[in-house]
Amino acid sequence: MAITLTIDKQTATVPEGSTVLEAAASIGIKIPTLCHLDGVANPGSCRVCLVEVEGARTLQPSCVTTVADGMVVRSNSKTAREARALSVELMLANHPWDCNACVRNGTCELQDLAKKMGITEVRFPYGQDEVPIDDSTSALVRDMNKCVLCRRCVEVCQEVQGVGTLAPRQRGFDTTVGVGAGDNLCDAVCVQCGQCSAVCPVGAIYEKDAIKDVWAALDDDSKHVVVQTAPAIRAALGECFGLEPGTCVTGKMVAALRRMGFDRVFDTNFTADLTIIEEGHELLKRLKEALVDKQETSLPQFTSCSPGWINYMEYSFPDLIPYMSSCKSPQQMFGALAKTYYAEKEGVDPKDVVVVSIMPCTAKKYECDRDEMNDSGFKDVDYVLTTRELGRMINESGLEFLSLPDEEQDAPMGMSTGAADIFANTGGVMEAALRTVYEVVTGRELPTDGLHVEPIMGLDGLKEASLTFTDCADTFKFLEGVTAKCLVAHGLKNARQACEMVANGESDHVFIEVMCCPGGCIGGGGQPRLTTNEVRMKRIQAIYTEDEGRAMRKSHVNPAITQIYEEFLGEPLGHKSHKLLHTTYAAKSDSDA
Repeated sequence: MAITLTIDKQTATVPEGSTVLEAAASIGIKIPTLCHLDGVANPGSCRVCLVEVEGARTLQPSCVTTVADGMVVRSNSKTAREARALSVELMLANHPWDCNACVRNGTCELQDLAKKMGITEVRFPYGQDEVPIDDSTSALVRDMNKCVLCRRCVEVCQEVQGVGTLAPRQRGFDTTVGVGAGDNLCDAVCVQCGQCSAVCPVGAIYEKDAIKDVWAALDDDSKHVVVQTAPAIRAALGECFGLEPGTCVTGKMVAALRRMGFDRVFDTNFTADLTIIEEGHELLKRLKEALVDKQETSLPQFTSCSPGWINYMEYSFPDLIPYMSSCKSPQQMFGALAKTYYAEKEGVDPKDVVVVSIMPCTAKKYECDRDEMNDSGFKDVDYVLTTRELGRMINESGLEFLSLPDEEQDAPMGMSTGAADIFANTGGVMEAALRTVYEVVTGRELPTDGLHVEPIMGLDGLKEASLTFTDCADTFKFLEGVTAKCLVAHGLKNARQACEMVANGESDHVFIEVMCCPGGCIGGGGQPRLTTNEVRMKRIQAIYTEDEGRAMRKSHVNPAITQIYEEFLGEPLGHKSHKLLHTTYAAKSDSDA
C-alpha cells in the first residue's frame, strides 16, 4: 500500500511502513542524521534528524517516525533547524576540541554536521571528565572521551555480527558504551573485526595505527622492506582520494608504494592462489578419507582465511575447530615465504626482511601478532596497515595519487590469477576453490558461465551451490557421481547459523566458506567509510571485472605457483608446506580475552 504525505510543501508517495527520513530522501530532501545507519541502526537517540509533524505535540525523530497518509512534515522550519543544531551543540559540549590531532579530522561526521549547520561556536562549556584511552588489543583503540553515544557500534556488534561485545552501560548522563564486565577490549570476547570502527561517526573507535612503525622501517637502510596488498584494497583505496566506490586503482597503488620506498611491491593474491592449492588438496584428502578409507574425518571443511572468523570459532564453537582448514590465511602464508623462500632467493638475511601488509581488515593486525605465526623463525608479518591507513600514508608522502602512472607488482610473489582477485568478495574463496578442484578432478573447466558460480554471488547472508563430479580422472574415481554441496556465509551472525547447522548434524555440505565481515573483505573493518550495501556491490563488481579481464583465472595455472613448489615447497600438503603454510587453532574461553 502506498502512502502519500507532504514534506516541505512537496508531495511524496512511499510504501507503507516507510520512515519520514526515507520519504524525504525519495524526493531529494536530505535530513541530517548521526545515529541512523541504513539497514542496521535506527535507535532515534541522537535527535539530529528532528522534524516538525503537523498535529504532533513535539518535534519527531524522522529516522523512527513512520509515515501516515496525509501527514504534513516541515524539515526545514526555523524550529526544526534550531533544534537539530542544539542537539549537535550539546554533543560538541561533551566532545574534546582536538580536531586537528584526531584520526578522523576531515572525515568526522560530527565535524561535518557542525559545518553544514553553520555552528561556529558552542554556547556550553566542555563538561566531561577525561577517561583513559583503551589500546589494550592489537587491532583497535577506543577513546570514549569522543563517544557521542550514537550506538552504531552497539548495533553492528550485536545485530550484524551477533558477537555482543559492546553494550550501553548505566543511564542518563552516566551512559557509556562498555565492553562486557571489564573496562577494556582485552577483557571482553572481541573478535577484533573492526566493524564497530567502520561505522563509528567520530574518533571513538579506530584501528591501532602502524604508520609510524612502517615509516621507521622504510627509513632504516639496514632493512629490506617488502609490502603485500590484499585483493580488496584495489577496489576501495580510490575512495580515499575522491574516486567512486568500485574504481580499481591497482596500478596507481603499486606506483605509490614503490615511490614511498618499499624495496619490493608484492601481492597477497600470490598466496591466495597458493591457499587454493593447499586448501583444495586438503579438501580432497578429507573426501578420500571419508569415501574410500571409511575413516572418521571432519567434514564439512571450513575455510580459514578470515582471522576475525577464526577468533570467533575459537571462542564460540571450539568443538568445531577440527572442521577448520589448517591453512593459514594468505597474509600469513606470504609472511612465512617472504622470510624463507624470497629471502633465500634474493640473498637477503631474513632478520633484515620487514613484511608489511595492506589489508581491508583490522583483525589482520591481531592475526599477525598471534604467537604461532612465526614458522619462518621470525615474526612472519611485521606490520599491518588498513586501507584507511594507507590512504593517510600516501597523503603524508606528498604523492598526487590520481596523477601516478599504472605500474605492476614485482616478481615472483606479485604474479597471480583472477581466482585470487575474487577472494575479496563473499563467495570468492569458494568459487576460486571450485575452479581448481573441479578441473583437477575431471580435467575440465568448471561448467558454469564465465567460470562464475552465480548461486554464491551477491549479498544474501547464506548461499548454497552444488557441483556433481563426472568422468573423473583415475586418481579421483572415488568422486564419480558425487554431488558436492557447498555453503557460503558472510557476517558473523550468518556464520553462527552455519555453525549451528554443523553442530546439530543438519549440514550435508562438504565445504563451507565463512567471511567475518558483511560482503566479505570488500566490507572489511579497515575499509574507507561508510560501507553501505550499495558501496559493497560496487566494490564486488569491480573485483569481478578485474577477474574477468585476467589472462589467467584459475589458481593452479599460475606459473609462479608451479615454480615455488618445484624450487622450494615440494608438493601440496608436504612437510615444508605444513611447516610454513599450515597452523593449528585452540579453544578460547572468556578468561583468555
